[in-house]
Amino acid sequence: MHEKNEIAPERIREGLKTNFIGQILFHFTETTSTNDVAKELAAKGAREGTVIISESQSLGRGRLGREWVSPRGGIWFSVILRPKITPKDAPKLTFTAAVVVAKTIRKMLKLNAEIKWPNDVLINGRKVCGILTETSIKGGTMDFAIVGVGINANVDVGSFPSYLRNSVTSLKEELEGEVDREKFLRSLLGELESYYNTFRRGDFDMILREWRGLSSFLGTHVEIVSFDEKFGGWAMDVDSEGALIIKLNDGTTRRVVSGDVTLRRHKKE
Repeated sequence: MHEKNEIAPERIREGLKTNFIGQILFHFTETTSTNDVAKELAAKGAREGTVIISESQSLGRGRLGREWVSPRGGIWFSVILRPKITPKDAPKLTFTAAVVVAKTIRKMLKLNAEIKWPNDVLINGRKVCGILTETSIKGGTMDFAIVGVGINANVDVGSFPSYLRNSVTSLKEELEGEVDREKFLRSLLGELESYYNTFRRGDFDMILREWRGLSSFLGTHVEIVSFDEKFGGWAMDVDSEGALIIKLNDGTTRRVVSGDVTLRRHKKE
């Protein structure tokens, strides 16, 4: 039995139009991190497409080990994938998941979700979703990948720490009402399987085109913090490996593989 207002896995499975993603689904009232649970299960041989959902996370994390605040009411889940790719291609899974989240929000909720490099989904310039992809490598090849997705769904922004409130939002706040999390997850998992199959067929270029179309920050002036270095420039594009191409103020270009982007919003003439 599940407490009132908790996600019910059986209701997600009802009408779930996937062949493998979400067909095996674990639900927790609380866990440290769904990515940690997924890694444990994957290491023991869990099937590709297994999904772990938790109502809250006590040790949720984002990129670079940063804390990810995960109160009840959100959608916090991880999926186990076993793509036949090299470790350097793992960031492409993050791009794929970002497209899926942004498109599901747009299609289901009619909200103008946008993507910010490398792993954020924004609504009205504020973060509504973060994605963390982690991998296990054996003998130089990928054994499995865990794609963790955290969506501020039915969360009151006022419950976040004060230092986050101006930079985050939730689906509930944008809609001025709660979202059906089970229906949303069902739709999202269906989209994820579709796009993951496209990825496995080797058509990442198609996914990347959609990613660019959902990334309004391209063509704007941004500030980058990368490996303790801070610099500004124009966000021109992302390359086929997911690196951000920046045109610096002196006219030269630079390829950024890891870092944080702050938007300045004015467009390049």
